[in-house]
Amino acid sequence: MSETIDKPAVCACLRAGEPFIGKQGFSYAPAISAETVGASAIHMQLLTIPPGARARAHKHQSHETALHVLTGEVGMWYGERLENHMVNRAGDFVYIPANVPHLPYNLSQTEPATAVVARTDPNEQESVILLPELEAIHASTPTHR
Repeated sequence: MSETIDKPAVCACLRAGEPFIGKQGFSYAPAISAETVGASAIHMQLLTIPPGARARAHKHQSHETALHVLTGEVGMWYGERLENHMVNRAGDFVYIPANVPHLPYNLSQTEPATAVVARTDPNEQESVILLPELEAIHASTPTHR
């Protein structure tokens, strides 16, 4: 039987890491996570949405998401059939409950949008569930990737 040894909690200061393209199709620069600081219940990162781009329809299984829009203007379809819509601008805080399908996109064709994202999934991509069956619902939404 292996013995579990608790590590002492340590405060950390770091900058966002190298960006990667997530399952959703956007660029994420990870900062606070299980991998970087040993977080057990939160993940924070910088999100960049290129001009005219949209994510793949998805949800985060069992995990809540909070965003703070830093720059740009972002539209988001959300709900079981993506029946609801909101627009978020720089300065807005956005909450997405666990398991809610959503499809965000950049309203600008010329400027990227950026946001700080916090999620209750310390591993970020593990809870992402793609929903290809919802992709065609808003086919006229920008699709540049």
